[in-house]
Amino acid sequence: MPAGTLYRGREGMWSWVAHRVTGVLIFFFLFVHVLDTSLVRVSPEAYDDTVAVYKTPIVALLEYGLVAAILFHALNGLRVVAVDFWSKGTKYQRQMLWAVMGIWIVLMIGALYPVLGHAVSELFGS
Repeated sequence: MPAGTLYRGREGMWSWVAHRVTGVLIFFFLFVHVLDTSLVRVSPEAYDDTVAVYKTPIVALLEYGLVAAILFHALNGLRVVAVDFWSKGTKYQRQMLWAVMGIWIVLMIGALYPVLGHAVSELFGS
């Protein structure tokens, strides 16, 4: 570790990095979503082709990744608000991060079937 750096590689730093990465990924999704939705005005056939691609199992995995990014970004955002506006927030920021991770894992397990159920039945049959 270089002298004078604030980087310590602890949980708080990794949550900071993950928050920025998930924010960029969500922005990229929104950009692509606006572009593909605008296809309907340019060429309805191209739009239908695009929607057909979105029904593939690989895209279902990407959708699951999108759900993961949105849930983490939202839950970690609430943690950041608590750290910023609660007088004891900095004292408990590590515990709040582990709570966020626990809630995130439970919600991601809950999202498995709704998001990936169609892809699994497409790959392995009903």
